[in-house]
Amino acid sequence: MKYKYSYKLFLLLIVLLTFCSKSEEIVLNSTVLNGVSVSTWMYQIQGLEKMESVDKLFNTKYDMFVVEPGFNFKDEPYDTAYIVSKLKKKPDGKRRILLAYIDIGEAEDYRSYWESDWVAPDKTHPGKPDFLITEDPDGWSGNYPVAYWDKCWQNIWLGKNGIIEQLANYGFDGVYLDWVEAYDDDSVREFGEKQGVNTEKEMMKFIESIRAKGRTIRPDFLIISQNAPYLIDTSPDYYASLIDGFAAEDTWFYGDGDAEWDSSDAGDLTGGDRQSDDYSTKNRIIQYKKYLKLGVPVFTVDYCISKKNAESVYEASIENGFIPLVTRVSLSRITETPPF
Repeated sequence: MKYKYSYKLFLLLIVLLTFCSKSEEIVLNSTVLNGVSVSTWMYQIQGLEKMESVDKLFNTKYDMFVVEPGFNFKDEPYDTAYIVSKLKKKPDGKRRILLAYIDIGEAEDYRSYWESDWVAPDKTHPGKPDFLITEDPDGWSGNYPVAYWDKCWQNIWLGKNGIIEQLANYGFDGVYLDWVEAYDDDSVREFGEKQGVNTEKEMMKFIESIRAKGRTIRPDFLIISQNAPYLIDTSPDYYASLIDGFAAEDTWFYGDGDAEWDSSDAGDLTGGDRQSDDYSTKNRIIQYKKYLKLGVPVFTVDYCISKKNAESVYEASIENGFIPLVTRVSLSRITETPPF
């Protein structure tokens, strides 16, 4: 019995040493944004109407948050002032970066800017106003790709007391831009061609205007663009000068649009159009590294249910020089698989 006990103890020691060795090998990548070192981050855009959800975020160690500001929801707007005041610092009092999620390439019918006489488009007919082009191709209900170069659309964001001005005044460190990929949507491209518009250039001009507007209020206003990894090829140095970071979804795993947190479709999905040809995992990584070469940090967000898949994403993303996050596609809770 004494021999068996010692042998088991020996095996346990080996396991612990192996685990510790592997843990020590994982060195998180980091970048500095507005004087804050960022190596971990969290992304939540649903459920923040509850103060306890905001408090849960506060009580984590993440260096950066991307959150839905929620002040312009038609129903159940968030207490944005509370979100900002609570999340700008960690529990130990150190600063963290707080970015507002915004969708600049799609109109959302649940926002206060959506007028009562607006008509949603469908797959074959544009909406009203005519900058509403089509339905969201990924199945997100109430979301409609737009002609983002339209002056009326841009005025919602850039005008006096527009969304960017309001976000900067609330105290957000910057914005996290969704649906930059509108420039490459087939329906948007077709619409732009009829108007003689170069969709790539107009998207970069729009981002430049957002940056400039934010910096009239906060000189260090940050811009992180999500997805559309190939936009940089149009004008690498120019685009790199407009953004402080690049983020990419679905590099390794994705989830279905509108899937709830506990749905079997909330993550772990691979293949299909999202990960084929130029958007294969291999080609995505090659493209992301163009940003790194130009000094733009890369953040990845993948959607997993399986712990094994989550761990593989963290390992691969870190190995390639990126700053990873694994969560679920609804972005409605704090992930169960943080890297610490």
